[in-house]
Amino acid sequence: MFARASVFNADAPPRSKRPLRVGAPQVAFFKTIDGVGLRLTRYQGGTKGPVVLSHGLGVSSLIFSMDTIETNLLEYLFAQGYDVWLLDYRSSIALPAATLQSSGDDVASKDYPAAVSKVLELTGAKSVQTVVHCWGSTTFFMAMLAGLEGVRSVVASQIATQIRAPFATHIKTGLHVPSFLKAVGVESLNAYVNNHEGLLGKIYDGALKLYPIELKNRCTNATCHRITFMYAPLYEHANLNEATHDNLHEMFGVANMKSFEHLQLLTNTGHLVDFDGHDVYLPHLDRLAIPITFIHGAQNECFLPERHGDHDERSGGSERDQPLQTPRDSGLRAHRLHLREECGERCLPLLYWSTWRQPSRS
Repeated sequence: MFARASVFNADAPPRSKRPLRVGAPQVAFFKTIDGVGLRLTRYQGGTKGPVVLSHGLGVSSLIFSMDTIETNLLEYLFAQGYDVWLLDYRSSIALPAATLQSSGDDVASKDYPAAVSKVLELTGAKSVQTVVHCWGSTTFFMAMLAGLEGVRSVVASQIATQIRAPFATHIKTGLHVPSFLKAVGVESLNAYVNNHEGLLGKIYDGALKLYPIELKNRCTNATCHRITFMYAPLYEHANLNEATHDNLHEMFGVANMKSFEHLQLLTNTGHLVDFDGHDVYLPHLDRLAIPITFIHGAQNECFLPERHGDHDERSGGSERDQPLQTPRDSGLRAHRLHLREECGERCLPLLYWSTWRQPSRS
C-alpha cells in the first residue's frame, strides 16, 4: 500500500510497438452540427459491414487497436473481411474536444448522427453495423431512442437502456461525488499521469493509495489507481499482460465532469434520462427494432448485467433477445469480451476480443 507509485516517464524514448495486421488507414475528420470536430479511421478489410466501433468515456478508439495484446478487435474484424470504422466522438482523449463539458445527450443527438451519416456518405452503404462500449453504448441507445437512422444491428457492451450499479458505485453517486467536484471547481478527472506531475497531482495519487482495492488487484501503477477511482475496477490484473498494464496511460486520459454528472443521474435513476432528468428516451423503445446482442462480464464491477434485458418485455422482445452473459467463473469483466452470433446474418458473427492472459503478478 505504501510503495512508491510508478508513473509514465514522459522523457523516455517512445516504446517499440508491433505493426498491426491491418492495411493502411484512411482518416476522415468531420464536424457535428454544433461545430465539434470528430474523427473516423477506416480499415477496409473487406466488404462486410461497414461496422462502426465506439469507445467509452475517458478513452479513445485506441482501446480497439492496442498493440500490447496478441490480436485486438480491429485486427480480428479486418481479418474476417469487415470494413471497420473506428469512431472518436467528442469524449475521445485523442481529440481536443475531450476537455469540453458535454452530456450524453450531446453525443447522442450530435455525434452519432454525424458519424453514421459520414460513413454512409463515404461508403455508399445503406446502413451500418455497430459495436458500442460503456459510455459509447449508453449514448448510442440514447441516439437510437431519439430517432437515429441508418443502423441495422448493434453489439452492445456493458450498458444499454437500464442501469444497475454495484454498491460501491451507488455510494459514489448517492453522495453526488461528481456534482460536488464540479461545485468546487473540478472540471474534469484525468487518469493520465507522468513524471512531471505537480504537487496537487502527487497528493491526489498519494491519497488514492488508501482507496479500497482487493489485495489481488493492488499494484503500484498510478494510472491504474486513478482508473479504479474514476470508474470502478475495470479488469482483473491476472488477465492483463505486463505490456498492457504498463501502458494504461496510452488508453486512459481526461473525462469531463458533465459526463460524470450525467452518469451519476442515470445510475441513481436506474434508466436513461436526459441531463435534466426528463424521461425523453424510454417512451420510444419501438425504435430499437433492430437485432441487438448484449454482452456483459458477469463479474463486472462498474455496472451489473441483470438490467440489460429489462426493456425486452416493453419492446416485445422474445426469449432469444435476452442478454448474453459470461459464466460467473470465467473471471471476465466487460473489457475482456467474447461475442457470438445471436441474430442471424444481420449481426456481427463470431467476434472475439480478449486481453492476453498471464498468471497474476505477485
